[in-house]
Amino acid sequence: MAERYLLNLVDGDWCPAESGQTRVNENPADPADRIGEFTESGGVDTDRAVDAAARAFPAWHALGPVARAERLAAASELLGRRAELFARAITREQGKLLREARAEVQRARSVLDFTLGQARTLGGVTAPAEEERVFACTFRRPLGVVGLISPWNFPLAIPMWKVAPALLSGCTAVLKPSPLTPLTAALLTELFHEAGVGDGVLNLVQGDAAAGQALVDNPAVRGVSFTGSLAVGTAIQTGGAARLLRTQLELGGKNAVVVLDDADLDRAVDAVVQGAFGQAGQRCSATSRAVVDVRVRDEFLDRLVRRVTALRVGPGDDPESQVGPLVSAARAEAALDAVAAARRAGGTVLCGGGPERRPGLPEGAYVRPTVVRDVARDSALAQEEVFGPVLAVLDADGFDDAVEVANSVRYGMSGTVFTASQSRAFEAVERLEAGMLHVNRPGTGAYAHLPHVGTKASQFGPPECSPQVWDFYTEWRSACIGY
Repeated sequence: MAERYLLNLVDGDWCPAESGQTRVNENPADPADRIGEFTESGGVDTDRAVDAAARAFPAWHALGPVARAERLAAASELLGRRAELFARAITREQGKLLREARAEVQRARSVLDFTLGQARTLGGVTAPAEEERVFACTFRRPLGVVGLISPWNFPLAIPMWKVAPALLSGCTAVLKPSPLTPLTAALLTELFHEAGVGDGVLNLVQGDAAAGQALVDNPAVRGVSFTGSLAVGTAIQTGGAARLLRTQLELGGKNAVVVLDDADLDRAVDAVVQGAFGQAGQRCSATSRAVVDVRVRDEFLDRLVRRVTALRVGPGDDPESQVGPLVSAARAEAALDAVAAARRAGGTVLCGGGPERRPGLPEGAYVRPTVVRDVARDSALAQEEVFGPVLAVLDADGFDDAVEVANSVRYGMSGTVFTASQSRAFEAVERLEAGMLHVNRPGTGAYAHLPHVGTKASQFGPPECSPQVWDFYTEWRSACIGY
């Protein structure tokens, strides 16, 4: 790995943090594999990056969206050529299966290409004037310097769906990725610079809370787009409120798959296995609850547990692995703590519930896929995000009760129903309190051209991966021109 990837990228230069502090990045599948010691930035480093972005803004804005799209199209081409490099970096530092990492690279490129397609539509409208010889219209202008704070679970796709619209809109940006996945972010930032976006247009600051806090506090930062926990998102919102900081927040989820008494059970089991244990359950749209009609519960659980017990846990680069490690030992411990708390609250662990250990497997952050039944509706496992391979099974007595259980959490990211009834399907779409809705298919994943959006405590601000994203990165103007 090139030494420059351990550093920040500010105004076109790779540079260490002023403090000289670093943070070790390890492979969660095998902690003996040390990826590198990445720079650990603070407020001074963030402010330097913001200053660089502010200096670069006038020239980048002046290019116009069509010319900016040409630079970003070059980035898409480079990403296509480097797809395997990115996929292997993702697997090494995040832990997901290599096939999942490859799918993430493709998703990132699809989102970039979708964004590029809107370059010629970033205009306004003409409007009737109330006076003679007056031309009235609206148009957009970029917000300015924006801070982009991205998580570790999708270390390429989520930064991409922030960076691409930010730059196309004419904003300049400071990307602050999770300290758990710094390498992928460094590769992405270099990609855009090689594509010709220009010094200072996209800056990279590695680090943790201090670097992120500095983005919120810096008065030159006009907006912050954040993906992560509800607690941090709330802190960003309140921290920037005094200066009217614009925010876009994609937060947690406690997503339910509702299995009704007329569901195709094999199809439902397939979807729950994919949604709950794909990427080791580390997705904001992961299936963390199965709400199952009591009339089919036992048959559903019999099929589900047989499938889950057979899943092979192992390193992401092992083609025989079906579930990879969690991103860190701390995250694995948190998932196991949640299972232990569920046991104490009366839950019954049907499979899993402990770390995965076997001869030949490195001592990584491995957790056996876990299914817990007899989960009380108001318990922590039924209400709070685990972000690991842990599924809570809750009973429901009919359609109305199932919808009530599904809606009984503060989050509203994804909602899914399995039913043979067209009427129930449409009613579920109407009544489920979630931003991304699915019928008879897995509750994770969405097309690159559909909004990635939640409701309730899962989302604040315009949705990403959508035409509405421009309402975050741009401001409206109106003009009345007499002639």
